[in-house]
Amino acid sequence: MSGELVRILDGNIFVLSFDSGDIEASPAVPCGFFSFDTRFLSLWRLSINGERLHALAMDDSRYFDVRFFLVPGAPTHYLDAKVSVMRERSVAGSFEERLTVFNHTSEPAEFTVRFEADSDFMPLLAIAQPEKAVGRTYKRVEDGSLHLCYEREKFRRETAISTSEPAQVDEHGLTYHIQVGAHEQWTTTLHVRGRVLRPDGQDVRDHVYPARRRRNKVHLEQDLERWLDKAPQLNSDSASLTRTYRRSLVDLAALRYSPLTLPKEAMPAAGLPWAATLTGRDSIFASLQALPFASELAVATLRMLGIDQGSVLDDFRDEEPGKILREFRYGELVAFEQRPQSPYYGSADVTPLYVILLDEYERWTGNAALVREFEDEARAALHWIDEYGDIMGNGYVWYQRRNEQTGLDNQCWKESPEAISYRDGRLPGLPRATCELQGYAYDAKIRGARLAREFWNDPAYADRLEREAADLKERFNRDFWVEDGEYYALAIDADGGQVDALSSNIGHLLWSGIVEQSRAAKIAEHLLGPRLFSGWGVRTLAEGEARYNPLGYHVGTVWPFDNSFIAWGLRRYGFTQEAAHIAQGIIDAANYFDGRLPEAFAGYERKLTRHPVQYPTANSPQVLSTGAPLLFLRTVLGLEPYGEDLVVAPALPAGFGRIELLDIPGRWGRIDAIGYV
Repeated sequence: MSGELVRILDGNIFVLSFDSGDIEASPAVPCGFFSFDTRFLSLWRLSINGERLHALAMDDSRYFDVRFFLVPGAPTHYLDAKVSVMRERSVAGSFEERLTVFNHTSEPAEFTVRFEADSDFMPLLAIAQPEKAVGRTYKRVEDGSLHLCYEREKFRRETAISTSEPAQVDEHGLTYHIQVGAHEQWTTTLHVRGRVLRPDGQDVRDHVYPARRRRNKVHLEQDLERWLDKAPQLNSDSASLTRTYRRSLVDLAALRYSPLTLPKEAMPAAGLPWAATLTGRDSIFASLQALPFASELAVATLRMLGIDQGSVLDDFRDEEPGKILREFRYGELVAFEQRPQSPYYGSADVTPLYVILLDEYERWTGNAALVREFEDEARAALHWIDEYGDIMGNGYVWYQRRNEQTGLDNQCWKESPEAISYRDGRLPGLPRATCELQGYAYDAKIRGARLAREFWNDPAYADRLEREAADLKERFNRDFWVEDGEYYALAIDADGGQVDALSSNIGHLLWSGIVEQSRAAKIAEHLLGPRLFSGWGVRTLAEGEARYNPLGYHVGTVWPFDNSFIAWGLRRYGFTQEAAHIAQGIIDAANYFDGRLPEAFAGYERKLTRHPVQYPTANSPQVLSTGAPLLFLRTVLGLEPYGEDLVVAPALPAGFGRIELLDIPGRWGRIDAIGYV
């Protein structure tokens, strides 16, 4: 078995397996069949005449299905295989596997085909952080089907396994005793359905979106064709860019997810395997990245996050009035309030980002009705910035968790415990005010002012927001500027001291617009300098900082999403060649990942490794990395809405050659953008 898991998905329904198609979950290997934050299969193992199977080849060119071509026995038997097997697997609301056994001899042959099946019904949250199961599991055989069941009070989950051909079914799996004629084949189809049961035994999803539950592989094929046809078409001299663009569009389609409260619209789920769910930050950033390509994702994101906007003070969920959620999950740990994601609001950046997305969506599409529809939500978000975000009462956005048991310490995009540090490696106390939060708040106020003046008929509110933004910018450039390094501090601590590590966060300040123009060149110099820029991209933390680690999740790795917004910010301040250089590095890296950028990869110097080194547990596909090439295209082509028109001002990296992005949709209708070096 290879170390890389094979994955297929449809929103938050996905299967991770070995290259043989087998599923054998362990604490170190998060494989399985997952749906709605629960693992419905932890064992799915095939044998022929008692022998395991090994892979000859695999076709996983589409996100929702895969074919495995297998033979039984050890690799030394391959040259004389008398039998071979094809497993065709798909996910489209449920899990289906079509098994074909080929007899390559000139005589009829008998085979015993065995599928072993089991489920631990582990919540997705518990796979990375295991907790002992509380409920009971049981099994039953009924009408030729195997039912694997889990029950904890009224919380019930069931895996129902049925087959198109007769089998001997027991509590541990299905057995077929078959005879296959000379040079003939035998086929069966197995259906595996993960059921999310109500107390009355009905699957809750059947009543929310029955049509979606009836989807099959043909529906997904047709949907993908429509999705790709509707997106702008890219012609490019760069084979790497062309492949990465198509991979991004396909993976973005795969990660579309319809929550139970929004069954007819799809927003981006964060990524596999750990975050195949609704996350506010990822959905907003991905919607921003995708605006020129699939603006409808922003509509679903704004609507869903608006529905669940905070309305009360709830310490367990870190909820506050006006606050936008960080994450929503459906699993057992959430149902019994062992974890707070029902939903959880522990992030300080998502709320201003909500206003930013609403404004940018209108600038791109001209949909004024949506801006008016979400006026109350946007006003509540802007109010949160000053009322609850400003914990210290000094005009900055801070964070400190209310939930002291299971809440997050770091509530910015760099959430890992070591992410926010001083140069010398010390960790500041709480609360903390990271620099990019102030940039987002500034941008939200500027954009909120435009919305208030142009759409909400409230010029006095607009004037107030603009005054507050100007004051914030002035204070920020005074308090966060590190004089001896000429960059902005990563954060300030509760005493007003600078948390002075040099980090990629300073790039987010450029796209928010809070940087003084006179200081922008120095920020660009740091971002492209040897301490931050690896040759592939900008590291999350600069080499030489005490906590720098090229394999540290937020303390030295390179994140494609981070780099895409940094490049956008550089372009905003006129640093077109620097933005193009970052875009080139990340697209070069994508070439080594078959066009699918992982969540993060190591921050090693490019000359040292000569190819990017993947972060060991990175989500892939991950929606923010999927969206990064789209934002890079917008940036290097200089695509910016201006009134009713789209400005196109290309500044391409040399490696892109000539590119044409055709039929870019927006308030202008559709426009082509052409650039060349």
